[in-house]
Amino acid sequence: MFQIESPLVLLLIPLPLLVYFLLPARRLQQEAALRVPMIEDFQLGGAQVEDVKPHRWRQVLSFLAWVLLVFAASRKPHRWRQLVSLLAWLLLVFAASRPQWLGESIAIPISGRDLMLAVDLSDSMRTADFKIEGKQVNRLHATKRVASQFIERRRGDRLGLILFGTQAYLQTPLTFDSKTVNRLLQESAIGLAGERTAIGDAIGLAIKRLDLESENSRVLILMTDGANTAGEVTPLKAAQLAAQRGLRIYTIGIGADEQIESTWFGLRRVNPSAQLDEKTLRAIADLSGGRYFRARDTEELAKIYDLLDELEPLPGDTQSLRPVKALFVWPLALTLLLTTLLVLPRLWRRW
Repeated sequence: MFQIESPLVLLLIPLPLLVYFLLPARRLQQEAALRVPMIEDFQLGGAQVEDVKPHRWRQVLSFLAWVLLVFAASRKPHRWRQLVSLLAWLLLVFAASRPQWLGESIAIPISGRDLMLAVDLSDSMRTADFKIEGKQVNRLHATKRVASQFIERRRGDRLGLILFGTQAYLQTPLTFDSKTVNRLLQESAIGLAGERTAIGDAIGLAIKRLDLESENSRVLILMTDGANTAGEVTPLKAAQLAAQRGLRIYTIGIGADEQIESTWFGLRRVNPSAQLDEKTLRAIADLSGGRYFRARDTEELAKIYDLLDELEPLPGDTQSLRPVKALFVWPLALTLLLTTLLVLPRLWRRW
């Protein structure tokens, strides 16, 4: 359906006519003296021929200039310029009225839930103990891969993104634009927020951002592979504040339990998740009414996100939305084109 957002702007259409009839016309008076050659100037005697020949070309040019001046004065104003100017004005006013095209109505599920993702970017996330399609990848890469699929399924939820390391940063406030949240998650890099881990500050930042919103269901999904080594707020204290604000926290411990490393003395088995503080992560989830999950590989991490879909199901309420496409660009482009056609001949003559 076509609509005009600012129809009152169309009242400006007769403005050129009002200016034409109400304002006094400015009269241009140009007085020029032109010496018109007379027939007597060509009546020369035999003794004068040699003296006048060098000036005869000036007389011919003066006569031609007089003819051109008379021809130009007798010409009528160009009708096509007036029509083009009028058309350009109509298109300009039409563009200013902001024409729009409304698309078909789209049903969007509304859940009334605010969901915040907190992703660890500390230096330990460089550990490559995950596999995707047979290739060894680090923990952050695996987290991005699985979390991206989870974000794409969150239709109807308002999503937010917190990145934390030594400090916690709000990368994306709560929004329905899941594509932007996913893109900013994919652009995150290890060490962007510092090399250490501030779990308590990340929870505190989520409480601050979610507490300012309405009384919707509030959920925080916190993903980390270590222990709290930085920040001003302890994780347990932050979890207690989250419980008071009605914020449920689902914690995910990332990292494999066993990894084989090659050394000078052969192969050896190591635990790459030795620094993971599962006890604290489990206590955070228990205090806030959430759950703790352990992700040792990519498949287990994907199952955790599937389980989160079941724990936080989408309600059946929907809201209709009609996409709006602005059309003012086309009449504005035509206005610029017509204006250029009017100006170019004058610029060409001056050149």
